[in-house]
Amino acid sequence: MSLGVTLLCVVLGVPETIILSRMPPRYQGAFFVMILGPLLISVVVRTLGWSIMLAREGLINQSLMSLGLIDKPLPLMYSMTGVVIVLTHVMLPFMVIAVWSTLQKLDPQVANAAYSLGAGSFTTFRRIILPQLLPGILSGSIIVFTLSASAFATPALIGGRGVKVVTTSIYDEFLGTMNWPLGAAVSVLLLIGIVSVVIGSNRYIERKFKQVFS
Repeated sequence: MSLGVTLLCVVLGVPETIILSRMPPRYQGAFFVMILGPLLISVVVRTLGWSIMLAREGLINQSLMSLGLIDKPLPLMYSMTGVVIVLTHVMLPFMVIAVWSTLQKLDPQVANAAYSLGAGSFTTFRRIILPQLLPGILSGSIIVFTLSASAFATPALIGGRGVKVVTTSIYDEFLGTMNWPLGAAVSVLLLIGIVSVVIGSNRYIERKFKQVFS
């Protein structure tokens, strides 16, 4: 779940940040506030709002059916798909902020020099812009992954009892079966898993980053 949310935030957040950086300054502030909107609302209120939209008779299913894209409502509530959608909406601002801070440090003349030497837009992005954005993408990915792995309210309210993740399992062990030793053990394993993934991904990206500029 956390990996899927992280990949979606990278795919959506990086182009979104680049588009935002190329907007006129008078529009950047308004759109930046819109992007940060999910962080300005209580997690419970935000999740309950999404539960209404993801319901069988909710806005998303009704819109898809009215457009003729589906014949019957999709099971978005109480499913992993719904949890990933909501977490992506919640975590996307963290990715945008991380990439934005890195993007502001780039010299636009470097990309212009690549264009003047005959490089196309895709080649310039892949070989000039993207390698310089890797630190921001790495930072955003680490933030998104750790927050998604430790999220509780969204999986509990959107996933319900049909979606079991580590955080809801810990909650059940502590307050459901009152098995505190097992709950503590699972909590420690979650912490070790998150730290291992973060350290491993950090070293891998740093090695790739050095290869690009070597």
